[in-house]
Amino acid sequence: MGGCILGLDAGNTVIKAVLFDLEGRELALAAKDGRSSMPRPGHVERDLGELWRNAVEVISQCIARSGVAASDILAVGCAGHGNGLYALDRDGEPLVGIQSLDTRAAQLVSQWQGGGVGERTYPHCLQKPWAAQTPTLLAWLKRHDPALYGRIGTVFLCKDFVVNRLTGARSTDTTDMSGCGLLTMPGRRYEPELLAAYGLEDCGGMLPPVLESAEIAGRISPEVAGLTGLAEGTPVIAGLFDVVASAIGSGVTRTGAASIIAGTWSINQVITDEPIRDPSIFMLSTYDPERYLAIESSATSAANLEWIVREFFEHEHEAGRSPFETCGELVASVDPTSDVPIYHPYLYGAQANGQARAGFYGIAGWHSRAHLLRALFEGVVFEHRRHVETLRAAGAAVDEAVLSGGGSRSAIWPQIFADVLGLPVTVARSRETGALGAAIAAATGVGVFRDFAEGARAMTAAARHYQPNDGVAQAYGRRYRLYGEINKAMGPLWQSMASEQVEA
Repeated sequence: MGGCILGLDAGNTVIKAVLFDLEGRELALAAKDGRSSMPRPGHVERDLGELWRNAVEVISQCIARSGVAASDILAVGCAGHGNGLYALDRDGEPLVGIQSLDTRAAQLVSQWQGGGVGERTYPHCLQKPWAAQTPTLLAWLKRHDPALYGRIGTVFLCKDFVVNRLTGARSTDTTDMSGCGLLTMPGRRYEPELLAAYGLEDCGGMLPPVLESAEIAGRISPEVAGLTGLAEGTPVIAGLFDVVASAIGSGVTRTGAASIIAGTWSINQVITDEPIRDPSIFMLSTYDPERYLAIESSATSAANLEWIVREFFEHEHEAGRSPFETCGELVASVDPTSDVPIYHPYLYGAQANGQARAGFYGIAGWHSRAHLLRALFEGVVFEHRRHVETLRAAGAAVDEAVLSGGGSRSAIWPQIFADVLGLPVTVARSRETGALGAAIAAATGVGVFRDFAEGARAMTAAARHYQPNDGVAQAYGRRYRLYGEINKAMGPLWQSMASEQVEA
């Protein structure tokens, strides 16, 4: 069968459009970086109008670069970052976009912990509240900005907003809504008792219909066809939570397989036949109509490298080379068994503590910027390891992992993952696993493939393999223990720092 599929991937910053053939080869790609605003400490927002303009631009550029006729594009799939809050007003117009890096509700979560709110939500959705979780943000708005809350007509996740603009459809999918704690599990439906546990008894009318990920949500409208170059009537599926899309797009489809994503977020997930019932697990999402993903995640991964490059290494562009390449070479120049400082990757808080902050520990006069970069690379992987250990303790078997996301593109980082985790690590062929997963789901939705597994077999492949190096295990084990001990010791100090900021 001929034709191709358009996959969209809307992250916290960049939105990408990638055109794939039915063997998973990339025919064209376009990407556009968005701009976040931080109007107050802890508030991380985006302009929804800009997001839509960027989507139009990358779609039209991708199609133009491919030279493919619009009529050859069989379907469109969209993945997007989970949680946060992307809301329309009662007239269906963009109202507010809050990203999953937002920590404004950290104090509310602390209050809820004391009041047992998590104990009431967990039996329904198998999740406890956290700061950037969609229902938590809704509850925060209800308490602190009731005027804005009263204007909300529809609660969306990021990709739902893009699908809405493409088709006019008011819909979401099971992966995103289960991942944000708004669906009962395993029933995968809205439930008044769950909404009441969040204090959101009145928000049922704001929630859009829930579709299966590969179900057709709508079709490209005439107006959007004119804007983007897509053919009018092209099917658009409901789409996926980007972590699920990345798992599919990296070829992780068997029960027990692990997908690790080193992107803005640290994502560590395992496919299970039954939902794991353990409150220590951060998040649960559906994977397909019959299986689940146990997910341990936090905003602690490659965003740290993006920050340090932006603030300290942008001048490397003057030498005509990528600053990320320079950072990787500096990291590789440091012996992993030598004296390396410890770094906590908490620029946007920690999973268990929204007040946590990033920091370097144990810096001495003989340390160079290469040592600090090595510490940053390791600190990110240490937090991934903590998540993987939590999954294992809850009963998930993890014996190998497929790495995707921006961190997988590094020449050195995948080996650090293998060494710190003590696992064989494979890097997927496609660099755009989120868009590819969305494309596989879209192809499934229009009948090209029977299910995600068949689509992944046809459209994914491995690029590189890494084996753990036993010679560095002891050094990494020692630093990982220090990482945890410092984390524990810093908890009260982070709380004091947050209290001073509130008082100021």
